[in-house]
Amino acid sequence: MNRRRTPRSASAEDLLNTLQDLTARARREVEFHQARVELAQALQRDMLPAALPTLPGLQSAARYAPARHGLDIGGDWYDGFPLADGALGFAIGDVQGHDVEAAAFMGQVRIAMRAIAGTASDPGEILGRTNDLLVSVDSGLFATCTFLRLDPTTWELHSARAGHVASVWATTGGRSGVTEDP
Repeated sequence: MNRRRTPRSASAEDLLNTLQDLTARARREVEFHQARVELAQALQRDMLPAALPTLPGLQSAARYAPARHGLDIGGDWYDGFPLADGALGFAIGDVQGHDVEAAAFMGQVRIAMRAIAGTASDPGEILGRTNDLLVSVDSGLFATCTFLRLDPTTWELHSARAGHVASVWATTGGRSGVTEDP
């Protein structure tokens, strides 16, 4: 005996129910991704300094406006803080990735650098020790960074880079240049 079923044709109601299910799934997926982006943006925003240090005769400023592509967020960061010897330290960096994990790693880099800069003053030593600490964490991500040290008594700027582009500086008197790392 050969029983063949005739294919059932979908009714308009079946089609609408299927479309409703697919639309609901798509909305949940978009909401999930949007929540991840908002979390990463909040992490990133909260990890950047509210203000940069100043000295008489020095005004420092930063503007962070990451280029966004789709749901990605930027991995760039900056920081500025007084050092134990009275100098000012400034860091500019970029973390691999554009997600919550990258934003969290950015926070680890920033906090590690601040902690190490509390016991060291040479930019190269600060970057080297920060790198050693981050390698020991074994996150699988990497970061590039420039660290600048401004001596407020001599106004000398010392810098070191770890895979990052050179920094550009300018004075109100019209002088400008690019940092030269040893």
